Amino acid sequence: MPPPAADGQTEVRKMLRDVLVGREDPEGFFAMCVSILGHRETRTLFPSLIQPLSTANRALHSILISIYQEYFTKTEDDELELVLALSLLEMKDHQPPAPSQESQLLQPGDGQNQSSSVQLSSGSKSQGSNDTQPADVQGTRKNTDSAQTGPWRKESPPQTTKETELLKCIQLDKHKKQTPGTGQTVSQQDTVRADDEMIRAEDLNQSEKPKRSKNRRQRRKGAGQQLLGLPGSPSAPPPVLLWFRRDLRLCDNPALMGSLEVGAPVIPVFIWSPEEEEGPGITVAMGGACKYWLHQALSCFSSSLERIGSHLVFLKANKEGNEVGSSLQMLKELVKETGARTVLANALYEPWLKERDDAVVSALQKEGVECRMFHSYCLRDPYSVSTEGVGLRGIGSVSHFMSCCKQNPSSTLGVPLDPPVSLPSPSCWPQGAPLDTLGLARMPRRKDGTTIDWAANIRTSWDFSEDGAHARLDAFLHDGVYRYEKESGRADAPNTSSLSPYLHFGQLSPRWLLWDAKGARCRPPKFQRKLAWRDLAYWQLTLFPDLPWESLRPPYKALRWSSDRSHLKAWQRGKTGYPLVDAAMRQLWLTGWMNNYMRHVVASFLIAYLHLPWQEGYRWFQDTLVDADVAIDAMMWQNGGMCGLDHWNFVMHPIDAAMTCDPYGSYVRKWCPELADLPDELIHKPWKCPASVLRRAGVVFGQTYPERIITDLEGRRNQSLQDVALVRREFEQYVDKRSGCDLVPLPPRLVSEALGLSHMGGAVVKEGKQFLLPVITRMEFKHQLEDPDADAASNPYNAVLKGYVSRKRDETIAFLNERDFTASVMYEGAQRRERLESDYRRMEGLPLLPSPRGRARRTPTAKDRFSIVPGGAVTSLK
Repeated sequence: MPPPAADGQTEVRKMLRDVLVGREDPEGFFAMCVSILGHRETRTLFPSLIQPLSTANRALHSILISIYQEYFTKTEDDELELVLALSLLEMKDHQPPAPSQESQLLQPGDGQNQSSSVQLSSGSKSQGSNDTQPADVQGTRKNTDSAQTGPWRKESPPQTTKETELLKCIQLDKHKKQTPGTGQTVSQQDTVRADDEMIRAEDLNQSEKPKRSKNRRQRRKGAGQQLLGLPGSPSAPPPVLLWFRRDLRLCDNPALMGSLEVGAPVIPVFIWSPEEEEGPGITVAMGGACKYWLHQALSCFSSSLERIGSHLVFLKANKEGNEVGSSLQMLKELVKETGARTVLANALYEPWLKERDDAVVSALQKEGVECRMFHSYCLRDPYSVSTEGVGLRGIGSVSHFMSCCKQNPSSTLGVPLDPPVSLPSPSCWPQGAPLDTLGLARMPRRKDGTTIDWAANIRTSWDFSEDGAHARLDAFLHDGVYRYEKESGRADAPNTSSLSPYLHFGQLSPRWLLWDAKGARCRPPKFQRKLAWRDLAYWQLTLFPDLPWESLRPPYKALRWSSDRSHLKAWQRGKTGYPLVDAAMRQLWLTGWMNNYMRHVVASFLIAYLHLPWQEGYRWFQDTLVDADVAIDAMMWQNGGMCGLDHWNFVMHPIDAAMTCDPYGSYVRKWCPELADLPDELIHKPWKCPASVLRRAGVVFGQTYPERIITDLEGRRNQSLQDVALVRREFEQYVDKRSGCDLVPLPPRLVSEALGLSHMGGAVVKEGKQFLLPVITRMEFKHQLEDPDADAASNPYNAVLKGYVSRKRDETIAFLNERDFTASVMYEGAQRRERLESDYRRMEGLPLLPSPRGRARRTPTAKDRFSIVPGGAVTSLK
């Protein structure tokens, strides 16, 4: 006897914890629930009991809901068919035995149908629901209605009608089976016509019929029966082609949910066209690491689709003669093969891909195929962002972009969409290609034929699935987010989310990420602004399609760059002789990723100290990053190369930056193990170690660790500053004489918005005319233009960051947070206000305020490098 409801629910909740930690599998948990609560209580209470899982573990919640729906749907089917079989047996007992009378009730050709009715009732007893043939019973009912005699009607007229209606319900609810050896799926009730005689599927060889798939019995949550007709039947609508690109997810996928709303079978398709993806110029949209991630992500996503009764069809657009293979060509062939009349996809915003998509939509619509693009890749559609009402002052900064979005809202963000439980499958799948034939994960071979597995560390460092994306997000929101606001730059601790590759390939939607971040207990504004930076990058790419290779500030195109290829190779391989830079570049090569702070460090070293063009860094990042994003990388490298709309107002020092991101040297020890035995205070500058320390650590320069490729950092930095001043003097027409800011030519779209003529689509700009806009310019460059002979050290606006001593600051802030949280917040707010006031006075040319007593110095003393206490910390504790 089941326990009382309250005790049973308590026991089920305890068992739910075992499922969460993996001590109990979902099917065993559901079976125990039925045993504890009973059939009726389980049916009523089970969804509410597992509701907490919808936020804690969505994948497990979906599995349990599928098991619940499958169990109770199957129970209803079995009970219904049992009642039907018993009623048919009863009907057979009351049937008149005279064959002559029986033959009068049937018209010619109905003898076979009559026998099927008898076979159905006997088969129901022995084989259950899987072998029931409602199509035959329907045929019997149809023929007997026109020629039934009095005796038959008097025996059981209501019973026959009820049974027939029940059989019709069963027929509509049955799922299709797969015909062996063909890959085509047919309904269980499908029949074959030969010589005008119906051959029942029951007469086929039972050993050749595959078992019914569990996934095909699952129903989409809250949607009911989505199909207008059975797949393969004459009434079934044509299938929908669901074109996947960088949206490899089930959660919050508008195109996927839109395909279900059509109410037709869905054919998921992925088309790989290398020529279209690469983009123009030196874009390098898909590098080696990016392609490898895509290969693994496609494999995981196809497995996810198989769990809901579908799979991903892979196609490659190959060249035919001199013509480049295109996605449009492959889609036309698919439409012709499948008879699809609808193509759905989520939009992409790279200019060359949008141009491709517009051509696809136009061509398919001319052939009568409906083609729709859904917005989901960014929070805001970059083509809908307008500067009207905001102006162009400060363009390129994230604050200006957010003001534009706030002033000109296009559409509401909406609520993230839940994943579907099942997908309706077509009766006939198109012919696809194996995933390996796309050539996304090719490995080079040595001369002896062995494979060079360069992606081994990438495989062990990442989970390429959508579930892996949600697991990493949950882990970050439960731990790392609390340290993100102040310590996201730390390279020696996992204080960042590492979600960028999942966002790039659409395994996690930005809307889902934003909603989860807003729902967390800790909601740092800095983390949420990262999504605004991402949208800003795509907006800039739509305004300047040549962003990946052309400097936006015209004078900087003439900068004198170094042509030393040995320096570039040393930087790429992590052999510069500067441990922090080498550790970051080795992490990039081995794992395909590094955090944002380290990307700034290596970019500053390449540009400001090695004098190598920013395009070289962009190309290397695009080839080695698993999250290589054209818009984001191009904007970052333009700003780092001093020619972007919002170029960096700082330069990272390759040694002093370690005081901020790796104060104890643990990051360097992980990726440069040959330096692991050096002391903390010298591990970032091993050339200053005494010979005895180097011998004990086993470090030999030029053998175990490379020599420094450059030694005079200050001299290289001065040369970089003078080169910028030189090109700004040569191209003075691109320098605003009043403010000293650089002038950037505006694209037609921005000019039209500035003049209030955005409806003219850029027609206001006449040929040969240029509209120039002053943009944010580093104060260091303005001062250098006034005094060209000054060196970087004497420049009052020296942009080189010296870093700060992290250990003592961490201890002080932690103590303040523990002792008096309010005092800590007030102190940090006062510090932020002082910095803003100081920056404002510098920009306006006003005298700086005197430094307060007790203010901390930026660099440590020679005696104790960890002796710096933030100003005011001691007095705040009194």
